[in-house]
Amino acid sequence: MFLVTGATGTVGRIVIDRLVEAGRPVRALTRNPGTAGLPAPVDVVAGDLTRPHELSGALDGIEGVHYLPAMADADQAVAHAEVFLDLAVKAGVHRISVLSTGAVTVRRPGSHELLRELEQVVEASGLDWTHVRPGEFMVNKLDLWGASIRAEGVVRNAFPAGTGVPVHEADIAEVAVAALLEDGHAGRAYTLTGPQRLTHREQAAAVAEGLGRPLRFEAQTYGQARAACIAAGFPADIAEYVLGYQAEYAEEPPAVSPATEQVLGRPGRTLAQWAADHAADLT
Repeated sequence: MFLVTGATGTVGRIVIDRLVEAGRPVRALTRNPGTAGLPAPVDVVAGDLTRPHELSGALDGIEGVHYLPAMADADQAVAHAEVFLDLAVKAGVHRISVLSTGAVTVRRPGSHELLRELEQVVEASGLDWTHVRPGEFMVNKLDLWGASIRAEGVVRNAFPAGTGVPVHEADIAEVAVAALLEDGHAGRAYTLTGPQRLTHREQAAAVAEGLGRPLRFEAQTYGQARAACIAAGFPADIAEYVLGYQAEYAEEPPAVSPATEQVLGRPGRTLAQWAADHAADLT
């Protein structure tokens, strides 16, 4: 059986689906089992990674774990991870896929330090570990661009010529599942991007292609973009974080990683494919 933490999240939910499709028994860890909405074959259990001492029962009979570290309490994150990993080892877990971040690969100051420390806790556990390090999620476009696409058919961005290599959340999940089900991934760190490096103007065109309808692109100032992020619900510090990445990529274009194709044996899904997958969310 496989335990999926972050079970109702963007990646964890797809990890569950892929494990079920592969015919593997799955246990999902969630704070609120009654509202999880997970498929019937899944064993849904209540639990919180910020209270890891309570999770020994959730690990009974588990051979592999998809692990989303608990980051809400940064001061205690490492201690929580150490307790959870100790319980996992004692329960006989063999494999673990860790959802980390591509910021660890490039060592982006202020973005990677804690997650790298958490990766090291996993590495020290003795389990067969695989780090899954995605960069920008395509699904973030729903928060950044979704409202203006739905209401106006327009995409706005402060860095029209700035580039990105966003990755489909399903590709992230499928790499994590491969690490759990297949041999040959232990001790590897996979930095995941999409298959194309696109400017923001080109990204808007790719979304339009996937939706099958035209979208207008409008350039913003930094201040306008910051205000729009906050109006969309981003805390001010997260808005600055997102725009800081975009500003950095405008001057230092990110590279396309081959890891998705290497692991899955096919190219990653394009942004146009992602938009088609999320047409209902963008209409």
